Amino acid sequence: MNSVALLRSLADAREQAHVLGLTSICSAHPLVLEAAFEHSQAHDYPLLIEATSNQVNQFGGYTGMTPACFRTFADDIAQRVGRSSARVVLGGDHIGPNPWRHKAAEQAMDKACALVEAYVRAGFSKIHLDASMPLGDDAESGSSALAPETAAARGAQLCAAAERTCADMEAGTAPVYVIGTEVPTPGGSHEGDDGIQVTTASDFREFVRIQQEAFVQAGVVQAWERTGAVVVQPGMEFGDNSVHDYSRCAAAELSAALKEFPQLVFEGHSSDYQTRAALRQLVEDGTAILKVGPQLTFAVREGLFALEMIEREMFSRDTGMELSALSSTLDEAMLAAPQHWMNHYQGREHDITISRRFSLSDRCRYYWTVPPVQRAVQRLLANLADITIPLGLVSQYLPGQYRAVREGLLLTDPAALVKDKVREILDDYAWAVGRHRQLTEKMEGCRP
Repeated sequence: MNSVALLRSLADAREQAHVLGLTSICSAHPLVLEAAFEHSQAHDYPLLIEATSNQVNQFGGYTGMTPACFRTFADDIAQRVGRSSARVVLGGDHIGPNPWRHKAAEQAMDKACALVEAYVRAGFSKIHLDASMPLGDDAESGSSALAPETAAARGAQLCAAAERTCADMEAGTAPVYVIGTEVPTPGGSHEGDDGIQVTTASDFREFVRIQQEAFVQAGVVQAWERTGAVVVQPGMEFGDNSVHDYSRCAAAELSAALKEFPQLVFEGHSSDYQTRAALRQLVEDGTAILKVGPQLTFAVREGLFALEMIEREMFSRDTGMELSALSSTLDEAMLAAPQHWMNHYQGREHDITISRRFSLSDRCRYYWTVPPVQRAVQRLLANLADITIPLGLVSQYLPGQYRAVREGLLLTDPAALVKDKVREILDDYAWAVGRHRQLTEKMEGCRP
């Protein structure tokens, strides 16, 4: 799919006051991706799948996958569910030195340039350039922000590396670029963070000017023509146990400033857990790309935990059945490697125990690839795949899916039940960005 044309269509729709956007699926969980491929197939919309620099990089990231491996991984899932890869766009999120931010700037940027080269070479056609963080030997390292000119120059350096790579590839492989970053940092805020500050219109204008000048100085003017979106903070965020809701009034000045840049749209990160109405308002106000990730794996975790409760009800008295023990196995994995959650959860020991399992930040998502956890999930699904789950238990633990089963829209296959939890969320996003046929027609018909 031509990513340049796809992003240009978003800007054109905004100019014509049409509601049109894209949902960016930021997850490497196979059940999330299966659900996303199936949902996009059912509603015939282009699918945007993104990987982050911490999740997927030339050293494997926390998923153990390089960009080329992730591409194969996504292609395999698409083929398995019958989704044409021609309608799928792969993107790289926060591509820059963040995984190596504690190293000296030269070393970190060398690794970041190799990272962007690997993404482009693997066929990722939407690249978010992000060099906004102070590095190990920056004079500003004691600050939470880097000088805008320095960040812009490093972003242009990353862009130049990407352009050199695509110049060595076949025609038509040049990526589209996204610039900017959100505050706070990716993955949700820490509980107790100060209130969310909406990006000011003046800061947005100045950032675009500085980054464009940096592209010129780096000799990548042609790449500016393929820069289609800017990451801003429109005023939404989530934390351990809270959601900061979008307010279009607070973002009105920022949204108005976007009209000065016809080729651009906003990209909104951390849109997880926003209401359906808020998501629609974001798109109407220019945030045409909505990223969602933790909410999707949160839904998977909810579904799997519900299945474990059904498993206990069905087999706890059957001494010959090996139960999955999924929730305890997952918690053991998190306790054995606490680096992914320990700086995100505070409070009493009991509070932290609750957060490990049920936090909106969903730090559980870092542990699904741990072998004992994978085996527990496989055991759980296998135990329930060989039986007919009673409707009463589906109603008790998965009431939304019970309704779909009763309406003949869903089978009681355990994996299908979990994926439907994800599709419930994707329904909201697809309607918000104007990509859900049935819901769009229904909701538009309800307008006065």
